[in-house]
Amino acid sequence: MGSISVMKLGDCLFVSVPEELRDSQVRDLQETVSGRLSQDAVRGVVIDVSALSIIDSFVARVLGDTAAIARSFGARGVLVGVRPAVATTLVDLGIDLSAVETALNLERALEKLHLKVISVS
Repeated sequence: MGSISVMKLGDCLFVSVPEELRDSQVRDLQETVSGRLSQDAVRGVVIDVSALSIIDSFVARVLGDTAAIARSFGARGVLVGVRPAVATTLVDLGIDLSAVETALNLERALEKLHLKVISVS
C-alpha cells in the first residue's frame, strides 16, 4: 500500500495518489490536502492518478470531493494521469468526472492553472 504524497511547488500543490486508494486513506488524503490549503496560499492542486489502474465510483467521488475541497479554499483542482483504459472504463460505467477538471499531463495542468515551471540551466 502506497502513501499519499503532497508537495508544494510555487503556487501549486502536487498530490500523488497511490495505486490503491483504500477507505482508510481517503480521510488522510482529504485532511492532508485541506490542511495544506489552509496553511499555504496556492492557486492550484494537481492530483496525479497515474498509479491508479482502476477508478471506480468510490474513488471518482473521492477525487471529486477533493477537488471541491480545493475550490472551497479558492484553488482549482486538476486531475492528471488518467490512463486510456481507465477513461474507457469510466465512460462504460457511466461515472461522471465532469465536476473535476482534467488534463492530459502535468504540463497541460499547469497551463490550465496559468502556472509555469521555470528551469535554470
